[in-house]
Amino acid sequence: MKTILKITKNELSTLFYSPIAWLILIIFTFQSGMAYAEAWADALRSQALGYTVYGATERLLLGWSGAISSMQEHLYLYIPLLTMGLMSQEYNRGSIKLLYSSPVTNKQIIFGKYLSMIIYALILVAILFIYYAFTAFTIKAIDTPFVMTALLGIFLMICAYAAIGLFMSSLTSYQVVAAVGTLAILASLNYIGNVGQDISFVRDITYWLSISGRADTFFNGLIGSEDLLYFLLVIALFITLSIIRLQSERTKRSVPQNSLRYGGVILMTLVIGYLSARPVLRWYYDATEMKDNTLTQKSIDVMKKLDGPLTITTYINMLDEDYFRGMPRYYNEDFERFEKFVRFKPEMKLKYVYYYDKVQNSSLDRRYPGLSDEERLAKICEVEEWDVKDILTPEEIHKIEDLSGEYNKFARVIERGNGQKSILRIYDDNMRHPSETEITAAFKRMVIKSPMVAFLEGHGERSINGAGDRDYYAFSRYKAFRNSLVNQGFDNMTLCLDSLDRIPENVDILVISDVRTPLSEKEQVIIENYIAQGRNLLIAGEPRRQEQMNAIIAPLGLAFLPGLLVQESKDYPADLILSKATHAAAGLTRSFYRMAYYNYCITMPSAVGIEQVADKGFNLTPLLTSDSTDSWNELETTNFIEDTARINPAIGEIEKANITMAYLTRQVNGKEQRIIVLGDADCIGNGELSRQRDGINASNFSVITESFRLLSYDEFPVDTSRKRTSDDKVYLGEKAGVWIKILFMGGLPGILTILSLALWWKRRKK
Repeated sequence: MKTILKITKNELSTLFYSPIAWLILIIFTFQSGMAYAEAWADALRSQALGYTVYGATERLLLGWSGAISSMQEHLYLYIPLLTMGLMSQEYNRGSIKLLYSSPVTNKQIIFGKYLSMIIYALILVAILFIYYAFTAFTIKAIDTPFVMTALLGIFLMICAYAAIGLFMSSLTSYQVVAAVGTLAILASLNYIGNVGQDISFVRDITYWLSISGRADTFFNGLIGSEDLLYFLLVIALFITLSIIRLQSERTKRSVPQNSLRYGGVILMTLVIGYLSARPVLRWYYDATEMKDNTLTQKSIDVMKKLDGPLTITTYINMLDEDYFRGMPRYYNEDFERFEKFVRFKPEMKLKYVYYYDKVQNSSLDRRYPGLSDEERLAKICEVEEWDVKDILTPEEIHKIEDLSGEYNKFARVIERGNGQKSILRIYDDNMRHPSETEITAAFKRMVIKSPMVAFLEGHGERSINGAGDRDYYAFSRYKAFRNSLVNQGFDNMTLCLDSLDRIPENVDILVISDVRTPLSEKEQVIIENYIAQGRNLLIAGEPRRQEQMNAIIAPLGLAFLPGLLVQESKDYPADLILSKATHAAAGLTRSFYRMAYYNYCITMPSAVGIEQVADKGFNLTPLLTSDSTDSWNELETTNFIEDTARINPAIGEIEKANITMAYLTRQVNGKEQRIIVLGDADCIGNGELSRQRDGINASNFSVITESFRLLSYDEFPVDTSRKRTSDDKVYLGEKAGVWIKILFMGGLPGILTILSLALWWKRRKK
């Protein structure tokens, strides 16, 4: 050990008596200081503008431009310059012969020189630690474990780069060649993850070998055994190769002997790395305060209930426009999509099945006009370099899985060992793939009963099968819409009461919307019995439907006001109501809270007010109301395009906030009954969900998600939201930005510059 320390001391002395080590240190400090100062400037500017600085730890140190994470981009340039002379200068000066003739072993030489690099790496990390220390005193509740994990990632990166640089330096007497060789190895390790992605075993090996993004998990606050072991194996591999290199020079072994030793070490590293990447052998530590890299607790609870085998089979129709998303080159990316779930069920299997069948894809007609499906498949397989025989025919796929209900589109079938199945889809939005919310909902359907939502029909109600603006297809059954009920864990059906004596027991939520013709006495009794049983429902009214709808909500002690609500506006018709979430609503669900906090609204074209006219034992909570100023219940004007609505107090028109969404609860047979009444059926229709208006920040989707969340007792949609981190405040003012720049872009680099000059002057005097 003394010999190793002596070599380390000599190497450090040589290193710091050369300008290159000091120059790298100064540049590293200046660049990291510049990133830190810019991050602070952005944070202080946001705070001065009145914004809350959420996630200050990540924003200042670990974001895209944070002082710590941003430095990983430059390490590959710095380290080769440091390591290029570790062994090369020994060869160049001839001092290697003295080492060979001394009692110093090959391991001691390599370990001594590498230890000097570790010490240098610790100096670089210490500079970054200064930013952490400053941040800890200037922001509220810094997330210390998060930062320490990131510093560990930086340290491991430097050590891995240094081990590679040491090995390359041991191969040549030319320092420039050693530096370029190190860069070449690093470039290869960055690129190799793209090699052989179409071959299963090769894909696993090359993906593991890739160094690209390995430190990102640390910068995200996650320590994973695979990534940690990767850096340790890379370090051990190149240190061992360096020792073998010296031994081959010292003992003059034959080329086959050396090749066998090199190959054995590399093979052993690959085997250990391959095994470490198996899901069952992985472990994780999430260092972030809010456990951002881990499933939310509700998802974890669902995964714990999924006992037995579980398989996710992705069915890819080669004629579908999204077929490429399931190609082998994306397998590893696909696995990362489910990795958080695999942690809690490592035996989960991902399978892929390729077939062709009829599918709606207009681009095929443009690209391959006049060709049959078989001929189009042949063209696609030719481009993808696939054998057509590997693609299942329509007859073969029908025997395995009936995908007609998915229109033969890209779909994943989740199947448990007991035969239960659930579907995951891709969606028509920017994300495309399911998030934790949709994946958990698909899993949860297999461990609890999915709520059945029944939509009343037979009296002109909104249709869940219609694509018109007034219909409810989008939020109920549209499979390509992420927030539709079918993708959030609900089942749905239509219900006509004229042939029934009562509402079926399997119905959990009844939806009655915009009834245009009166219900029969029998139908009215059925609904009243449903309400009396303490079962949940959603009722949506409309202007000019008060007579029919009031009979339905009378057992609730409510009534829809005559006329319709208006709101003065210079840009939009007066009957467009911008309803806002109440304080009580903000306390019920997180989505309503966000609506209130960000001042979002619910757009309601032609809405009616809701009032309580009798006490039927319900607790009434207003969730949405119209504006309290310039808004009233209009009783005269009906044409808001040609006429102007004016308030007329003489006939009872009063400027005030009216309830547009009411939430009723009561205890029935030991269970809480929940009922939601809307003053507008259009606000959740196809048209309004897709409509955008200039100057209006609408959040109509929130009405759907939060209504059915309340009516399903918070079971669906699955709430995977997280609380905000505690580090949401900085203690410095905007003017402090200048001093931060002076300190970290001038002060620290200046101190290092003075130290380097002092050491140079001292050495010159000697």
